[in-house]
Amino acid sequence: MRAHAVRLRRVYDPVEPEDGTRVLIDRLWPRGLSREKAAVDIWLKEIAPSDKIRREFGHDRRRWPHFAAAYRAELASNPAALEQLLALCDDGQVTLLYAAHDTECNNAVVVAAVLEGRDPAPHG
Repeated sequence: MRAHAVRLRRVYDPVEPEDGTRVLIDRLWPRGLSREKAAVDIWLKEIAPSDKIRREFGHDRRRWPHFAAAYRAELASNPAALEQLLALCDDGQVTLLYAAHDTECNNAVVVAAVLEGRDPAPHG
């Protein structure tokens, strides 16, 4: 897989011109956010982590290495969703959107690491 650089942003942050294609990669729509304000171009639910590993992680940084490894394995078994993201990256700038408060340990960090060909689990 060729490396692709992507931006990561909280879906609650204001839209910036350099965002390019804005892709929400959470399974659930962000609480309290209208579709207009979110300005999501594509909602790619299929690439979100399974409920099982999302619940196990629980946004607890101590569980980050396990979550990152488990989610990376899920992504490897879901090539169609990754291919869709790669095609978007080939077309131009892509910003992965997520709702989590933690900007360093979330599903978008793992997806970006996979797209960029690096290890997603150095934080913790």
